[in-house]
Amino acid sequence: MGVIKMKKNLLAIIILALLVVNIVMTAFMMFTVIPANKKTIALVNDIAGVMNLELTNPVDSSAAAASVSVDDTVTYDIADQLTISLKKSEGDDAEHYVIASISLYMNSKDEDYKTYGGEAVAQRESMIKNEINDAIGSYTYEEAQALGNAGLQDAVLEKIQSMYNSRFIYKVGFRNIMVQ
Repeated sequence: MGVIKMKKNLLAIIILALLVVNIVMTAFMMFTVIPANKKTIALVNDIAGVMNLELTNPVDSSAAAASVSVDDTVTYDIADQLTISLKKSEGDDAEHYVIASISLYMNSKDEDYKTYGGEAVAQRESMIKNEINDAIGSYTYEEAQALGNAGLQDAVLEKIQSMYNSRFIYKVGFRNIMVQ
């Protein structure tokens, strides 16, 4: 009986020693890994900050839109609802589309409005639709979802403004949009 009791005590001492070693190793890891992890987090935040600066549009369209009064705004609604095929992403064989009704907001006080605005926009509607198709169709489904409505509107606006080489169209709006 004495031998069995001694074996139980020896087993308890071994378990206690392993427990103490485990606690010491955990404490050592906390004091060595956490400061390195904080440095990594700081580095990732710095990189994310730089990426965010690069992703922002230097010409903020919302600032231009805010400076145009409602009285100076002329809206042109593209009559047809556009169905635009999105670019395929790797590994995705499904066809994805954007279905949208689009409005163009024009500044009637802009000097280029006299040349390109009003009835001239209706005459160039097919060119505008082509630019919209090019802008939205250049994205994959995942990219379109990530950009959201505002990102897609900015992409279309940039494409149309470069087509006209003018900023008299200062905003693009989606009356309704569905990305599928």
